[in-house]
Amino acid sequence: MGTWDVGPFDNDTAADWCGDLQDADAAQRPGLIRRALATVVEQEGYLDSDVACEALAAAAIVAAQRGGPPITSAYAPEFLRAGGGVEVPDDVAALAVRALDRVAGEGSEWRELWEEADAGSQAAAAVAPIREALTRTTLPGAP
Repeated sequence: MGTWDVGPFDNDTAADWCGDLQDADAAQRPGLIRRALATVVEQEGYLDSDVACEALAAAAIVAAQRGGPPITSAYAPEFLRAGGGVEVPDDVAALAVRALDRVAGEGSEWRELWEEADAGSQAAAAVAPIREALTRTTLPGAP
């Protein structure tokens, strides 16, 4: 996997997934996002970094749609960088939190690769604002 930074879009896998999201019909995009998140949550055993990278990008997109960190990466889908959006059902935010926890948890190749590169804390710091935004918007009574 080609990786150039710790952001959710800063690797070849996420960039390719974002290209697929960009090319998809607008009506298909929520399903692609849900599928990327559900794949991680439902996978048993060791979590491959490729599916983790796709889920991180999907979670970042969901968080941005809910007032989280804005999408500014040149590797994110162009329609989002241009101010467009994607409507995802409310339950997808909770799914995204679960996916992030799985990606950052034990048995995750994504986590192990960052730890081996002595950048585990930087990678975790890049995920934290995404998770925070998702958690804030999934709590009862949250705006």
